[in-house]
Amino acid sequence: MARYTKEHKQVARQRIIETAGHRFKQDGIDGSGISTLMADAGLTNGAFYAHFASKDDLVANVVAHELRTLADQCDTLPPGREGLEDFVRGYLSPEHRDRPGTGCPFAALLDEIGRCADGTKQAYTEGATAIVEEIAARLAPADPQSAGGRAIGLFTMMVGTLQLSRALADRKFADEVLV
Repeated sequence: MARYTKEHKQVARQRIIETAGHRFKQDGIDGSGISTLMADAGLTNGAFYAHFASKDDLVANVVAHELRTLADQCDTLPPGREGLEDFVRGYLSPEHRDRPGTGCPFAALLDEIGRCADGTKQAYTEGATAIVEEIAARLAPADPQSAGGRAIGLFTMMVGTLQLSRALADRKFADEVLV
C-alpha cells in the first residue's frame, strides 16, 4: 500500500473541496453524490474517507472555503461606495447568473443549507456575517455598525434577485430582474 506525504494529502483534500464547490453550486448538494465528486477530483471513492468523516463534513468544509474565498474577493474591492457598486454590479450580472458553478454559493445553495447539518449552517452564517460586514463597511466607512440593517437588506435583496433571475425561463424578463 502506497503512503502519501502530508503535502500530497493536503493537495488532494483541497482539490476535492474546490471541485465539490463547483459541483454543489452547479447541481446542488443533494444532486452531487460522493462518486461524482471524487471522479471530478480525479480520485477514487475509497479515498474520500481519508479526507472527510462524511458528506456532511465535506459540505461544511466546502461552504466555509467558498465563503472565505468570496469574503477575500470582497476585501480586495475599492473602499467605500465605489467598491460596493462594483460588487453589486458583478453579483447581479448575467455572467454571474449564467455560471452558478463558478459563482456565489449564497444564491446557489440557499435552498439546501436549511436542511444541512449544524456545521454547514455555522459556516454559512459566518460567511454571511463577513459579507454583510464588508457591505456595511462600504455603506458607512466611518461607522459600519450603523449600516448593519441596510447591509443585511442589500445583501438579501442581491441573493434573492439572483435566485429569481436564475429561475425565470424568459431571458428578457430574467435580464430585467437583474437591472
